[in-house]
Amino acid sequence: MSMPFYVSPEQQMKDKADYARKGIARGRSVVVLQYDDGILFVADNPSRALHKISEIYDRIAFAAVGKYNEFENLRLGGVRYADINGYQYDRRDVTARGLANVYAQSLGTIFTETNKPYEVELVVAEVGDDADTDQIYRLTFDGSVADEHGYVAMGGQAEAVAQSLKDGYQEGSSLADALRTAVRALEAQDSDRHLEATSLEVAVLDRNREHRLFKRLSAARIGDLLAAEDSASGVTSGDEDSGSGGTTGGTASSSGADED
Repeated sequence: MSMPFYVSPEQQMKDKADYARKGIARGRSVVVLQYDDGILFVADNPSRALHKISEIYDRIAFAAVGKYNEFENLRLGGVRYADINGYQYDRRDVTARGLANVYAQSLGTIFTETNKPYEVELVVAEVGDDADTDQIYRLTFDGSVADEHGYVAMGGQAEAVAQSLKDGYQEGSSLADALRTAVRALEAQDSDRHLEATSLEVAVLDRNREHRLFKRLSAARIGDLLAAEDSASGVTSGDEDSGSGGTTGGTASSSGADED
């Protein structure tokens, strides 16, 4: 008769954490950074259908790396949470901090109570009236929350990306300067890599816009900003519309297509 196989709870948690970290590191990176007019999101993502960056609510956006179907479930849950709370109470009661708490509980429960943790890392960001009131929260696969300032790097070789951001980031940068800093950081993982506008997904939370502050940037606009030598400020009419409030984009289901 064979003995039952025993794994200590500590070893089980360590194995799950290692598994999740490896999955996240296989994904392509995302960076989030503050600039003079708001918060910029830049993803190494050539797909036009599978978004890593999305609107959640009026002043709140979401960025993720890892398994697409897993973070898409979380995104949709966040949209529902925001819509219900905004409807029942007041739109101003929907905050990035409240959303980060909900995500932390969900991720923590999944990590401790299921065999397979989510292979995801998230940023929930809310743009304020000025840079001091911007909020950026980073959530890891086990439900840990960090309050970030300035910039965040997730996925891929995140340490190399974060080091490049640390070296190049300046508070109060224009949109063009911030975008170039972000792209240089994404390219820092591979000296041979040159990211074109068409292989980037870029969006902003622009505090100068009315009502919905989230805006996606078109490939043409991204190319113009990367090419601009002069400091560019704000988001102009070359941008795409941001779509319908973050409630779309759920058509690609469980392929995990974000991982390569």
